[in-house]
Amino acid sequence: MRLAKAFAAIAIAALVAILASIPTKSVADESGISFWIPGIFGSLAATPQQPGWTAAAVYYHTSVSAGGDVARAREIQIGRIPANLTATVSANVNASVDLGLLNATYVFATPVLGGQASASLIGIYGANTTSLDGSVTGTLALPGGVSIPFARTDSISDSISGFGDVIPQFALRWNAGVNNYMTYVMGDIPVGAYQSNRLANIGLGHGAIDAGGGYTYFNPQTGHELSGVLGFTYNFKNTDTQYQSGVDMHFDWGASQFLSKQVQVGLVGYLYQQLGCDSGSGDRVGCFRSRVGGIGPQIGFIFPVGDKQGYLNFKGYKEFAAENRPEGWNAWVTFVISPAAPPPAVTPTKHVITK
Repeated sequence: MRLAKAFAAIAIAALVAILASIPTKSVADESGISFWIPGIFGSLAATPQQPGWTAAAVYYHTSVSAGGDVARAREIQIGRIPANLTATVSANVNASVDLGLLNATYVFATPVLGGQASASLIGIYGANTTSLDGSVTGTLALPGGVSIPFARTDSISDSISGFGDVIPQFALRWNAGVNNYMTYVMGDIPVGAYQSNRLANIGLGHGAIDAGGGYTYFNPQTGHELSGVLGFTYNFKNTDTQYQSGVDMHFDWGASQFLSKQVQVGLVGYLYQQLGCDSGSGDRVGCFRSRVGGIGPQIGFIFPVGDKQGYLNFKGYKEFAAENRPEGWNAWVTFVISPAAPPPAVTPTKHVITK
């Protein structure tokens, strides 16, 4: 049990820290952007942590591209396709994003509903470079019922560095031997760098609430581990564009083997599906449901840092089966410092007194 708590204290904090990378260009919904970044949760997602403060820092990189409807949606959002233009877009969008993430998590020692409660606050600073190249053809409607042919070639590039949205999270976890359970709720406070007519952004542009639950099987004796987390996102309306993204469903999983007390290897993956159609007076692309899958490797190292415990994790995903969203690859490096697991209790030696 001590080994399980030690692994969990590090790995969960690392996974929670990655939440700050949500507002990037590698996800779905309005113009190819959503609150949830697939793959946030992975191995040991539901296992308990050590009480006290945990700090995590993450470097995140994603490189994605898209064409067709995603490129058209981006042109509409930034105002390059007027409302009176019926257009066909033959273009490609490419984005490269680098983020630095900081996460502070406090794990409460007092049980809540028989489980372990934790609260997190996540901040983000990063850079985003996005380009769009292609052509727009269609018919432009003029007053008086007149229509004229329209054609244009676009080559747009935009870069920005700045702060992202602030993301609070609350979670509860329960342990029953090798079985672990968790539930969580988080939200997006849209204070990050965002302009609706800008091709590259760091902030999301609207609020969101995400909630779900997960399960982890972890046997410290064998080192076997398997985790899965299912969640749903409700998106509030973007008041700048009058666009409201639909409800999203996401399932993140991780499977790993601890080769020793210090080294973990395995696979991670995700499935992402938008369930509800996009809506609002600013929606000119229709339902625009999105989906994507991803899979990749992971490796982690546990080591002491003074009287604390350190964890260094490398993992990445190659995406596939994308629809109405950019597709590519993403990778991150995570470093976490958390309270070390307490030493096992020592039973005092009883001496036999004889006369």
